[in-house]
Amino acid sequence: MMVRIKLNNLKYRYDVYHMFKLFYELMKIEFVEHEYDFQVNIETDIISITSKDNDFKIYKINSNEKFNDEIKRSVFKYFEERTGKKLPWGILIGIRPTKRVLDMMDKGKSEDEIINTLKEKFFTREDKAKLCVYIAKIEKEKVNKDPKTISIYIGMPFCPTRCLYCSFTSNPINACKKVVIPYIEALCYEIEMIKKFIDEKKLNIECVYFGGGTPTSVNEEQFENIISRIYESFVKDRNVTEFNVECGRPDSITEVKLKSMKKYGVNRISINPQTMNDDTLKTIGRVHTVQDVIDKFNLARQVGFDNINMDIIVGLPNEDLKHVENTYREILKLKPDSLTVHGMSVKRASRLHEQLVTGTIKLRTQDELNKMYEKTSELAKALKIKPYYMYRQKNMVGNMENIGYVLPSKEGIYNIEIIEEKQTIIALGADAVTKVVFLDENRIERFGNVKDVREYIKRIEEKVQKKIELLGTLY
Repeated sequence: MMVRIKLNNLKYRYDVYHMFKLFYELMKIEFVEHEYDFQVNIETDIISITSKDNDFKIYKINSNEKFNDEIKRSVFKYFEERTGKKLPWGILIGIRPTKRVLDMMDKGKSEDEIINTLKEKFFTREDKAKLCVYIAKIEKEKVNKDPKTISIYIGMPFCPTRCLYCSFTSNPINACKKVVIPYIEALCYEIEMIKKFIDEKKLNIECVYFGGGTPTSVNEEQFENIISRIYESFVKDRNVTEFNVECGRPDSITEVKLKSMKKYGVNRISINPQTMNDDTLKTIGRVHTVQDVIDKFNLARQVGFDNINMDIIVGLPNEDLKHVENTYREILKLKPDSLTVHGMSVKRASRLHEQLVTGTIKLRTQDELNKMYEKTSELAKALKIKPYYMYRQKNMVGNMENIGYVLPSKEGIYNIEIIEEKQTIIALGADAVTKVVFLDENRIERFGNVKDVREYIKRIEEKVQKKIELLGTLY
C-alpha cells in the first residue's frame, strides 16, 4: 500500500511527509514526478492540494507565521476534512512535546497563552494542551541541573517470548541459554569498568534502572548474581534516589527473585500486563494469564514492595472498548502506585507490522481509540494518580502519547530524566545507548553498544574503552 505525492518544492518534503503520515500511518509514502495520488504545490502566499479524484483546496499563507508550520497546518486541515479523523495532538509530531512548552515558559509566556498557542497554531485538543503544560511544570521542577549527577541504565536483552509488537533487542531465553552466562560475564566487566570511572571522577548517581528485554527472564541464581553486582557497584554507600527493576513479564517473576531485589535495595519495580484480557495476551504472544499478573502483583506486595508500576497498551490487536473497560476493572482492584499508558507503536521490524500490512489484523477507528484513551484517563482518576511524565513515538496508532500517572512521592525519576535529556545516562549492555549531556552547551552525544548479544560479548573491551573516552570529554 502506497501514497504517491507530487510536490513542487522538495525542500519541504519533511513537513509534508509527516503530515501525510498522520493520516496514512501504515502506508508507504513516496514522492513522485508523474502519476500521483495527491499533488501539493507550495507558493509564497498559497498552498494548493489536489487529489487524483479532483478534490481541490487552496490555503492562504500567513506571512507573519513560520512558513514550515503554515505548510503543516494546510496539509493537516486538508486531510482532517477529507478523512474525518480527529487527531488529538494536531500537527505536533515531536517525541517530547513538553520541550516546546518549556521553551515558551522560558520566554515568559503564561499558561493560558501556551494553551491557546497549542490549540490555535498546532491544532492540539484542549485537554492535551493542558496536560502538556501540567507535565512540563512537574518536569521543570524535578529535572536534573547538576552535570556531575548521572543515572545508570543496565540492559538484559532476553525475554520469555517475543511479543507480536516488539522491535527491541530481546532474545527468547530458551533459544539463548548458551550465551546467558557469557553475556552476564561481559556485562559484569562493563559494570566494573564504569564503576571505576564513576569513582575516579567522583560522580553522583541519582537513578539505577535495570531494564531490557526482561531482567527477570534469567534463572534465580543468574539474577542474584547480576543484581548483587549492580548493587555493590552503583547503589551501596551511595545516595541513590531510585533503584528500579523492570520485572515486566509475570511469567518470569518468582518469590526468590523478588526477595533478591528487596535484599539488594530495589525500591521501585514494574509488573507489566499490557492488557488484562486472556484472549489478547494469547494474540500478542504472551504465555501468561491475567491470573498470573494478579498473583505476581500480590506476591510483590507480600514481599514488601510499596512502589509498583504497571504498564498497559491502548490499541492492541483485536481489542475494543470492552477489552479496555475490563483492563480498567482489574487494574483498579490491584491499585498500583503508578500506571503507564502506552499507545501501540507499529514498528516495521515487528511481526505486528507484517500482519497489519497483509490485513490479518486491523486497527480500530480513530473514534474508538479516542474513547479507549479516555477510559484509561478515567482509570487514573479512580486510582487517584496524576500524570507526571509523557512522551510520544513515531507510528503510534491514533496519534496518541505514552503517559505515566503516579501517586504523590512515587514518581519514577529515571523516566523524567530520560525524557528531558538534561542528565548524562551511562547505559550498559547489548544495544544500550549512553547519552552524554553537555549542559552548558545544550548538546548531547550518544554512544551505542552493539545490538547483537554475541557481538557484544566479543567486543566488550573495545566498546567500554570508547565509551569511557567519550565520557572523559565531559568529566
